[in-house]
Amino acid sequence: MVLAAQGVPQLELEAVIGFNGRVFSGLGVHPDGEHLIYPMGCSVILQRIKDGKQEFLHGHTHHVTCISVSTSGSYIASGEVTLMGSHAAVIIWDYAQRTIYAQLLDHKVKVEALAFSPNEKYLVSLGGPDDSRIVVWNIETKQPICGSLASTRSTSHCLTVQFSNTDDNVFVSAGRETLRVWELDLPNGKIKPTECQTFTLKRIVKCIQISEDDQFIFCGTTSGDIIKINLKTGLLSDSGPSKHKYSGGVNVLRILKHGDLLVGSGSGTLALCSKTNFKTLKKVQLAKGVTSIAMRGEGQQFFVGTEAGQKYRCGYDDLKEELISTSHNSAVKDVVIVYGTSELLATCSEEDIRLWRINMSKELLLITVPNTTCNSLDIMVDGHSIISAWNDGKIRVFGPESGVLMHIIHDAHRMGVKAIAGTRDSKRIVSGGGDGQVSVWELQPHGHRLLETMNKHRDAITCIKIKSDSKECVTASDDGTWIIWDIVRFVSLQMGSNNTHFRAVCYNPEEYQIITSGTDRKVIYRDVFDGSVIRELEASQSGSINGMHVSQDGGHFVTGGDDKLVKVWDYMKGVVTHVGVAHSSSITSIKICSNNRTLISTSADGAILRWRFPHPPAS
Repeated sequence: MVLAAQGVPQLELEAVIGFNGRVFSGLGVHPDGEHLIYPMGCSVILQRIKDGKQEFLHGHTHHVTCISVSTSGSYIASGEVTLMGSHAAVIIWDYAQRTIYAQLLDHKVKVEALAFSPNEKYLVSLGGPDDSRIVVWNIETKQPICGSLASTRSTSHCLTVQFSNTDDNVFVSAGRETLRVWELDLPNGKIKPTECQTFTLKRIVKCIQISEDDQFIFCGTTSGDIIKINLKTGLLSDSGPSKHKYSGGVNVLRILKHGDLLVGSGSGTLALCSKTNFKTLKKVQLAKGVTSIAMRGEGQQFFVGTEAGQKYRCGYDDLKEELISTSHNSAVKDVVIVYGTSELLATCSEEDIRLWRINMSKELLLITVPNTTCNSLDIMVDGHSIISAWNDGKIRVFGPESGVLMHIIHDAHRMGVKAIAGTRDSKRIVSGGGDGQVSVWELQPHGHRLLETMNKHRDAITCIKIKSDSKECVTASDDGTWIIWDIVRFVSLQMGSNNTHFRAVCYNPEEYQIITSGTDRKVIYRDVFDGSVIRELEASQSGSINGMHVSQDGGHFVTGGDDKLVKVWDYMKGVVTHVGVAHSSSITSIKICSNNRTLISTSADGAILRWRFPHPPAS
C-alpha cells in the first residue's frame, strides 16, 4: 500500500461491528473454546466469547470468502475473491502468533472453500467458477503438492470440500452435478478422483459432512433434502435422500457426537434431525437463512450465523436461541454521532436505522421501514429525535429511545429525500431531494410547516451541513455545485462549481472555510465569504472521496472513499498523518467523535469500523 510504503503510520483498529453472514460456514469456534472466528470485509476477526474483545488478522486486500480451522487450532486458513484475471490469495495464519504463516497464490479470481487434513499435514483449496481447480498444499513446505480440475464436466461447479476425519490422504468435493472422493497419491504427486454414484438422483450439493468413523458422507442439497453416501463404495446409502425437505435448501450440516445432525436451512430453520431416517426431532425458526453452525467443543452450546449478519448462541438440549449480535448486511449509507457525546452513534442501511453504543459495539435500537431505503439521517442536538431521509420521498422522525415513529413529512421531495440535517436549536430541518431542491421545515409540537423550498441545484443533493448559529447552511450536489444558503431569508449567499459529482462538504470549526470532496478525488478548501479556492489537495489515487469530517478542534480532518482507505489529514499542512487499512469495500461515511479519541467509518459491505483517533486533545 503506497502510503504505508512512504512511512505514513497506520491507524489502530479497535473494533469491527459486522459479520459477513453470506460466507457459508464462515462462523467458527476455535478448538480452545474461547474465540469465535469469522470474516468481515478483508479481515479475519478473532472475538473472545466471554467479553467480546476482538483481534484482527490483516493480510487480505479483498473480501474474505472462506475460512477453515485446523484440528488442533494451530492454523487458520482464509481465502478471498479478487478482480477478474487476478490471483486470489489463500493465507495460512499462525494462530498463536497472530501472524501470516504462508501466503499461497495459485487460484484465480476466487477461493471457494478450504479444508485442513486431520493431522494438519495438508490444506486443500478449491477455486471458484473462473478457476475450477482443486489444489493440495503441503503445510510444512508451504508448496503445492498437486492439483486437478474439480470436475471434467463443463456444466459442473464445485462448491465445497471436506477432509476425512482419520486419513490425511482422502477428501471429498461436491457441488453442481459433481460428488467425488479424492485420494492423494503422494509418490506420484497426483490426486485421483472417484465419482460417487447417485444414478438418477440429480442434486446440487451445498454442504457436506463426514461421519466420525469415515463411513458416510452426508450431503445437504439446494433441493432441501439430505442424501447419504457410503464413503468407501461411493454409492448412495440404503436410506437414500431424506423425505423431509427444508425450505430454502440445506445450507449447513453439523454432526453431533451421538451421530444426529444439526441442519441450517436457507429459510432460517435450525433443526436437529435423526441420524437414521433424518426425521426432525427439534427445530426453531430464525429470522433469516442459516449459513453457519459452529460447535463449541463437546459442551452444551453452539453458535449460528445467518445471512443477515446475526449471530446466535444455542443450546443442544432445547435449541433455544439467544441473539448475541447483529449487523448491517448491506451498504451503510450514513453515520451520525450523538452531539456532544462519544457514546452513541446511529447508522442507516437500506430499510434499517440502528443505534449503537460505541465502546461496546452493541446495538441498542433497530428501526425498520420495510421496502424502503434510508439515504441519510441526523440526531437532533436536543437528543429528542432521529430525523431520516427516505427514497419514498418522506422524512420520518423517530424517538431515539423507543424507536417509535413520531412524525412523517409526506411528499417532502418528488424524487426521494437524499440528504438531511437538523439545526442546532432543534427547531428546523433542512432536506435535499433527488431533484436538487433544498427545503427548510419547521418542526411543531403536533406537526410541521414548510418554510421555503430553494431551487438552484440541478441534480440530487448529496450532503448538507448547517452552521452553528442555525442561520446558514451549505449544500453539495451531484451537479458539481455547492451553495451556501441563508436559511432565514432563504437566499443563496455563495455558489461554486467543479467538474465533479460532490459527495461531501464540511465547515471548519471557525466556519470561515468549507472543504469539499467528490468524484474528482480532490479536497478543496474554499473561503466562505467569496467562494475563492484557497487550497487544492490530491486526496486519492483512485476513486471518489465519499465521506469527510473535520475534528472539533479544527486541527485535523478525515476522508474515506472508493480506495477503501481511511486517511487522517493535518488541516493546516494538508498532509496525511495516518492511514487506516481494513475496509474491503468503498467507504461510504466517516465521523470523528467529539472527544477526538474515536473515529468511525462505514462501508458498502455493511461494516462499521471503530479506530483510535491518533490526535487526542491535549490533556
